[in-house]
Amino acid sequence: MSDLRPDDIIEHGADRGRGNLLGVQPCVQAADYATAETFSARLGQYLEVAAQRGWLGQRTVVVWPEYLGTWLAAAGEPADVYRARSLGGAMQKLALRHPARFVGGLLAAGEKDRMAASLFRLKAADMAQRYQAAFSGLARQYAVTVVAGSILLPAPAVHAGQVTAGDGLLYNTSAVFGPDGLAHAALVRKVVPTTEEQAFVAAAPAAELPVFDTPAGRLGVLICADSWYPAPYERLKAQGAALLAVPSFISSAGLWDRPWGGYDGAAPPADVDLGDVGRLTEGQAGRKYALAGRMASAGATHGINVFLRGSLWDISADSGQALAMGDGRVTESTGRGAAVLNLWL
Repeated sequence: MSDLRPDDIIEHGADRGRGNLLGVQPCVQAADYATAETFSARLGQYLEVAAQRGWLGQRTVVVWPEYLGTWLAAAGEPADVYRARSLGGAMQKLALRHPARFVGGLLAAGEKDRMAASLFRLKAADMAQRYQAAFSGLARQYAVTVVAGSILLPAPAVHAGQVTAGDGLLYNTSAVFGPDGLAHAALVRKVVPTTEEQAFVAAAPAAELPVFDTPAGRLGVLICADSWYPAPYERLKAQGAALLAVPSFISSAGLWDRPWGGYDGAAPPADVDLGDVGRLTEGQAGRKYALAGRMASAGATHGINVFLRGSLWDISADSGQALAMGDGRVTESTGRGAAVLNLWL
């Protein structure tokens, strides 16, 4: 694959027959979301790379990044939606394609960003169906467990193994699919939306974070910013999570190497040295205060964090390094594009 350097196909540890966490950091474009089929085909290319190296098995848990499913809002729309020069332009074209439903949703929305809330609600049922089809299909095809990144849905739920959208608040949500392609009955909803997200994304209680029984062990999932706070780890520890998966997304180009601006979305925890604000880079702060710095407090033995990469309209997602922790060591990717990081358990 042209977007995947050999240096960013990385192995941490050795196969001991216990399974593995496989973190996939895909590099996507808006056109990849044209249909559920183009989306699945794009993601399948990365799994083929892993399969060629013998990294897929019955005890494999594949972890995809935050918001990977959200851009399925563009799927099934005319090409001018996903070819728009900016996300704002794409949203306007989407609104014009569905004027009655958009205006109705706009008038009913209680969120600060009513336009975004209305657009995601009007596409929600279709997004959920395509998200289900893509990740359920990949789980069955490769016979692996899949942490399906995240998707923005109103009142998300699972019925008979199918992810559905309902009527209600919008949540940044991740589903976990078993090798049979069925979604686990419990969903992960983001606890601490960032300031930008808070304009249209609701916060879920930390007390509702689930832990999943997988062939590789008990798995907890923390969506991006949740991995920076103690309470979610305490919840997962109480449920015996041994493995942690963190799907992430940074929409600001170059942020990883810029001075850290501090906590975003909620007050900093008591254990944070406020002198680190502006002194550390975003990446350094992440290593200190997110998964790498907090995993031990959850009682977990292995963890993996992956970020969404690519060009999505005018969003240049080039920040965040895939990270794996296990056996007292940390392994990171180094490039600004795609990465596949295999963590043996």
